[in-house]
Amino acid sequence: MNEHEDYVKEKHRIDELFDRGYTIEHVEENLDGAFVTFRLGEVTEVVNFLNANARKYFSTKMIS
Repeated sequence: MNEHEDYVKEKHRIDELFDRGYTIEHVEENLDGAFVTFRLGEVTEVVNFLNANARKYFSTKMIS
């Protein structure tokens, strides 16, 4: 996959989680990307975002 396709796939995942009502609970960035913990009630999902544009996108969604 090329970089744009990776971004679109990761952006779709972020939007899907927010649309389902999840919120971002924790973010840990390292050389392997950003590990983002989403929470909905007692359920948590940890997603690793590798694409830099997707990391910028969830950061923007987090503060808006």
